[in-house]
Amino acid sequence: MNAALRLRFTAYAQRGLARDMIARRSIHSSFLVAKDYPEHILLSMPALSPTMEIGTISQWELQEGDSFSAGTVLCSVETDKATMDFELQDDGFIAKILREGSEAVDIPVGAPIAVVVEEEEDLGAFSDYVLEAEAPVSAAAAAGESKAPDTSSSTPAVVDREVSAEHVLLPSARFLAESKGLDATGLPGSGKGGRVTKGDVLAAIASGTSMPLLAKESSTAAPAVSSPQPAAAAPATPLADLEIPPVDTVGTFDDVANNNMRKVIARRLTESKREVPHYYTSMEVELDDVLKLRKQLVADHDVKVSVNDVIIRCCSLALRDVPEVNGTYDPKTDAVKLQDSVDVSIAVATPTGLITPIVPNTDKLGLSEITDKVRDLAGRAREGKLAPDEYQGGTFCVSNLGMFGIDEFSAVINPPQAAILAVGGGTRRVVPTPYIDGAEEQPKPSIKTIMTARLSADRRVVDEATASLFMSAFKHYISKPELLLL
Repeated sequence: MNAALRLRFTAYAQRGLARDMIARRSIHSSFLVAKDYPEHILLSMPALSPTMEIGTISQWELQEGDSFSAGTVLCSVETDKATMDFELQDDGFIAKILREGSEAVDIPVGAPIAVVVEEEEDLGAFSDYVLEAEAPVSAAAAAGESKAPDTSSSTPAVVDREVSAEHVLLPSARFLAESKGLDATGLPGSGKGGRVTKGDVLAAIASGTSMPLLAKESSTAAPAVSSPQPAAAAPATPLADLEIPPVDTVGTFDDVANNNMRKVIARRLTESKREVPHYYTSMEVELDDVLKLRKQLVADHDVKVSVNDVIIRCCSLALRDVPEVNGTYDPKTDAVKLQDSVDVSIAVATPTGLITPIVPNTDKLGLSEITDKVRDLAGRAREGKLAPDEYQGGTFCVSNLGMFGIDEFSAVINPPQAAILAVGGGTRRVVPTPYIDGAEEQPKPSIKTIMTARLSADRRVVDEATASLFMSAFKHYISKPELLLL
């Protein structure tokens, strides 16, 4: 095959981060096709980010028979972070699209998605093109189905157990078997001492293994009763014969499938909450001087700075003063790495999910520079136009829900970062003034704008004393915002 027909994707192949991996997968895939077709290349699902494992083709920009050249967008791929374009590098023709509709969802990296050829006259040969790999899979599935009836009719052999008969079934297995009306005590057990587990019962039911019906207690327990009963009890109605009244539901609903980005966010946050030892430290800070500074900057210099920009600037300076918080944890080496640069990530809500663009070297930027940078990153994040290196990495994260009316909340750490600051909105409160000893007249309580900031920290990296130092430094800067102008 002509080397000029070899295709590469832009976002990472051009950087050389995944070129060898995709090349190997493309070569491997080429051996899975019929040999009587003209020369062609199978295009595989590219790894558009280092963490991408699956992708969904949201839209095909080219159709079968279309020609393309270097830089042409083949399709839009929804990755674990954003929707990115799969750009072609050379010239050719689209002979066959292999993934469309429901088959274009959750495609593993390296799986074939299209066939391309170099010559236009070869297009017609691929109208009925199928992958040879599909036939063995279907044959294996058919073979598996044909063998299933052989095991369904078999009954479990009696096995030696190390437990007494009344303890053969684990509680979960006993409940499941009794709910099905089956006696599962004869099943071979995979539990300790030969006990039958719930998984054993489920496997037996799924394979069709015959089990005797469970004997009713009324028939066995009745002869054991010697004393006459004062009155005959009414026969119990079997659960299967109970009438279930119809339930009328009001309203309609739509099932909306989760996109890849939300699936990955849910999986990683679950892993973080399960594996990272979170702990939390909270502090209330006054925002009145910050609000006064904002008005002064607008009046004197026509510079508009948001409260979130001030918070980012305060965090960067606090990280500079307490570098132990500006670290990451490597679970493979069980080591803490303190980062040289302060790169603050900002949580941004987009229509497809949450993304955290990075403001690099935040401690070296002024307020106006942070404002411009955050506005640009947030705008392009909502449009899905961020480059991978603009949202992957970072040493610290800020999540602000104050603009949504949230007073306070606890954020989940984004590994390998060691901490994240959750910021709520400012609320007006009556604050008592400290008592002045010896004064004839004490100052009256005042009304202040109070904001709650809560730090979620990884205990393996940041201990409680270090978190306290960071929060004290943060409060120091936000209480004296004139220091941010230096």
